[in-house]
Amino acid sequence: MYINISPPLQAALGKRSQETGQTPAEIVAIALRQYLEIDEETLFQTSTIGALVEGVYRGDLTIAELRNYGDFGLGTFNDLDGEMVVLDGQVWQLRSDGRAYPVADEVKTPFATVTFWQADWTAVLDQPLTYEELQRYLDTLLPSGNIFYAIKISGQFRSVRTRTIERQNQPTRLVEAAARQPVHEFFDVQGDLVGFWTPSYMKTVNVPGYHFHFLSADRQQGGHVLDVCIERVDIGIDDTPRLRMALPDTQEFLGANLTRDTEQELHQAEK
Repeated sequence: MYINISPPLQAALGKRSQETGQTPAEIVAIALRQYLEIDEETLFQTSTIGALVEGVYRGDLTIAELRNYGDFGLGTFNDLDGEMVVLDGQVWQLRSDGRAYPVADEVKTPFATVTFWQADWTAVLDQPLTYEELQRYLDTLLPSGNIFYAIKISGQFRSVRTRTIERQNQPTRLVEAAARQPVHEFFDVQGDLVGFWTPSYMKTVNVPGYHFHFLSADRQQGGHVLDVCIERVDIGIDDTPRLRMALPDTQEFLGANLTRDTEQELHQAEK
């Protein structure tokens, strides 16, 4: 869709872009969301991480529907067919070959978390840090450990190690599927870490702590982050204190036993 705007609006848009460093498209998107009263401070999620750990790999939410709730996030696809990255409104499927593929609107997801991205806090890191050091640094930036945060880390990475679980053709628990995960390593690569911080008390709802997926700048490769060493990156943090959930209306979800403590299995699967 193309919309003509008046020369004064174009001039004001260009001036704001120079002042903020945001692209004209980002500024227009923010203005439209505010005018249309679309809540940017809400995290939208379909299903729960506890259900995924139990092997509930089929959902009823389409990618087209997911886009209505956010332009930034991560998740997976039905039958656990790879990892999902949602960035700048585009949805990418990171498959077990380590490659990234655009996703059709009719594809469905059993688990995903998205929000409308608008950074509330920014920082720049221009020194090499390991994944553990990076997480300790992020700890100093978060105002509280009791709400959700969307986090985008963009720039140059010395190395990124990822996994992408293969599509599951038979019912299996997440920890068993992850045990057979292909692992890929990328060196001297530019790209984005897309992820969230989840409070520990929400451990059956989403992955507690930091959870990142990686997508290279050329949109060709990536996966679920296992390890990373940064070179120079820009960090954005988006406060998301509100949570909206849509639980699947499927036989797999409705019939699952979600009362068990799956924290240890989830930790093993994520690492």
